Amino acid sequence: MPTITVSDDAAKKIHTLVESMQKPEHGLRVKVVGGGCSGLQYKMDVDMPRDGDKVFENDGAKVIVDRKSFLYLNGTEVHYQEGLMESGFQLRNPNIKRSCGCGASFTV
Repeated sequence: MPTITVSDDAAKKIHTLVESMQKPEHGLRVKVVGGGCSGLQYKMDVDMPRDGDKVFENDGAKVIVDRKSFLYLNGTEVHYQEGLMESGFQLRNPNIKRSCGCGASFTV
């Protein structure tokens, strides 16, 4: 079955984000847009689900994906990591064939 998985750490961070914005009906929208040195890149923001979106949840935390982006994201695992050098959401996308050196853009 086509899906996107949301890790427990990602779910906790999504809850923190939507609670801090006082928008409990919102979730993390993940989009694939053109750009970057490899041709495609991710865009994320906090948003509400719209008609036609696919919504994936873990403990009530939502990851929202439009139909077009889902073609590139099917099978992806959404994680969140905090570290000294870098913190943020990480997408482990099995569809990527090549990515750039900085890891911000990719090709499928």
